[in-house]
Amino acid sequence: MFLLNPGPVTLSPRVRESLLGPDLCHREPEFFDLQDGARAGLLSVYDLDPADWAAVLLTGSGTAAVESMVASVVPADGRLLVLENGVYGERMTAIAECHGIAHETLAGDWLDGPDLDTLEARLSGSPGFTHVAVVHHETTTGRLTDLAAVGAVCRRHGVRLLVDGVSSFGGEEIDFALPIDAVAGTANKCLHGVPGTAFVVVRRRALASAAQRAYYLDLTRLATLQDQRNTPFTPAVQSLYALVEALDELRSEGGWRERHARYTRYAEAVGEGLRRVGVAPLLPAGTSSVVLRSYRLPDSVTYTDLHDGLKDRGFVIYAGQGELAKSIFRISTMGDLHDADVERLVGALTEAFS
Repeated sequence: MFLLNPGPVTLSPRVRESLLGPDLCHREPEFFDLQDGARAGLLSVYDLDPADWAAVLLTGSGTAAVESMVASVVPADGRLLVLENGVYGERMTAIAECHGIAHETLAGDWLDGPDLDTLEARLSGSPGFTHVAVVHHETTTGRLTDLAAVGAVCRRHGVRLLVDGVSSFGGEEIDFALPIDAVAGTANKCLHGVPGTAFVVVRRRALASAAQRAYYLDLTRLATLQDQRNTPFTPAVQSLYALVEALDELRSEGGWRERHARYTRYAEAVGEGLRRVGVAPLLPAGTSSVVLRSYRLPDSVTYTDLHDGLKDRGFVIYAGQGELAKSIFRISTMGDLHDADVERLVGALTEAFS
């Protein structure tokens, strides 16, 4: 069965086999070797200097990493502006509300990217913002945010960026030279690991002014202890085995750029196959991530029939969310997919819509 949803992904044999690693006590040096390997591997994905950046591991889903980032990195006296263009931007607003963080939202239509002119005006008119939070790849629609453009606006106003990179880290370009304080990610999406381990890649100087709003998700405590080859809680050991193996696999494939190229090739093949049978993409060309793309569901086909028919052929796709639940379907090209698998998928889609 091939998982074409936005995580978890279809595992490669080597990552699946890594789950059979020996049982480890999380207070033994062998575990801390594993933890160190995962942290170093995450920084190496984008060639980050460990003197300036820390990869902080958490046990939980990608949302745990986003919550840890927002709750911790915004200082006690900070003020956050959340860019909302889908479910996951709205989730960051909910996190800010839950932790009592001073914040405002800049909400846009789900089919649009952040309005840069409005962002410029909001930051100009409200100079108290310390951070802007943005979803890099909003899987609600598959839209990829132009981080460079958002970062340029933030830089002009001395505002720092918090990036939800849960569905882009390892598969899309992230320029850490932008005014980024932190990026949240997870093992079980573009990195092709398994659920259970998430992470925040955080600028070390941002930790100096971080707040302590959370307990389990306190990023500063986690970073401090992990730097000391320690951990405050019991982590998902087998998930870390898989993450280390998945990071090794990514390096052996040529890094994130090669993975991005593969995703692109497969996403374009799927899109072209659907175009031939009259199924249109949800977003204009050039605005979607290569990780996941959304398509308009024809009136003559229900999502349930499409999903179940494809599942019978060995492919699991994803429905839309919220107001898009009945009008679109989503296909991700992450995971252990190969050319022959994508050819078979295009054939199954052609049959379903013909």
